[in-house]
Amino acid sequence: MSVKIGNIDLGEFPLLLAPMEDVSDPPFRYVCKQGGADMMYTEFISSEGLIRSAAKSRAKLDIFEYERPIGIQIFGSDIESMREATEIATLAGPDLMDINYGCPVKNVACRGAGSALLQDIDKMVKMTEAVVKATHLPVTVKTRLGWDDNTKNIEEVAERLQDIGIQALTVHGRTRAQLYKGEADWTLIREIKRNPRIKIPIFGNGDIDSPEKAANWRLEYGVDGMMIGRAAIGYPWIFREVKHFFATGEHLPGPSLLERVEACRTHFSKSVEWKGPKVGVFEMRRHYANYFKGLPDFKPYRTQLVKEENIDTIYTLLDEILDKYINVEPITELA
Repeated sequence: MSVKIGNIDLGEFPLLLAPMEDVSDPPFRYVCKQGGADMMYTEFISSEGLIRSAAKSRAKLDIFEYERPIGIQIFGSDIESMREATEIATLAGPDLMDINYGCPVKNVACRGAGSALLQDIDKMVKMTEAVVKATHLPVTVKTRLGWDDNTKNIEEVAERLQDIGIQALTVHGRTRAQLYKGEADWTLIREIKRNPRIKIPIFGNGDIDSPEKAANWRLEYGVDGMMIGRAAIGYPWIFREVKHFFATGEHLPGPSLLERVEACRTHFSKSVEWKGPKVGVFEMRRHYANYFKGLPDFKPYRTQLVKEENIDTIYTLLDEILDKYINVEPITELA
């Protein structure tokens, strides 16, 4: 059976790209879409920033036709600001709106936004209701198990948010207190899926980093789909590899060196094109190590790529990497 969010048909078991701050920008989303992501989200966008027309927040509204279906994710601590931001974001033409109640970082949570709302479910419900009423688009939510081990309130959250009109829920299997440490625990996500009152799609997020784990957890926790975040950084092929494993029970061979270089080159050129040369070059630096993970003695190239500011020189370095490593066997398994 297909999973649907509103009128958006995502197929039988969709794999979603997680919204990651300073990562899930259009250049990264482009390579993930090519790698098989079924649905993607923008980086989270501050509602206050949108209302003030802050340049950084507005730039994050950029979405492209090839990315569809795509959701714009917003966060904030003020209900009226979230309502206004929803109206602004709706005009950018996404397929859905997503609310971030999961971000654990201090400058978000400590301002009463993101996962901080897990400490005030009544306010979370009112805020969500304001967003639902402010747009004709389906509204989805991403959150965590709770604020800490003593307040795992996700089951109540799921029911109450469904009751006021959200059309899908993604749960990251950690509390806010855990940040990204320890192991994700999906047992409460399974409880939500088993709750006969819950009718909306439930997506699991946290620690999906291999086809086997995706397949095992799909069976064990019964979710409607999965959201993959960190495992896709520098490795956009994770989506197609998971899908292949679901379909056949076998591993798809990892990407060839040529594929890795091509994906890195595409990501880099899109980054420069979208952000301008200076920022585009700078922000690409966090991705090189992952694109070429497992190549022996790669450190000198990585150092050069991270220091280099000249665009043509970076393209030359990528060509050199292809020439040098094209016959190197075996390349360490990445997935």
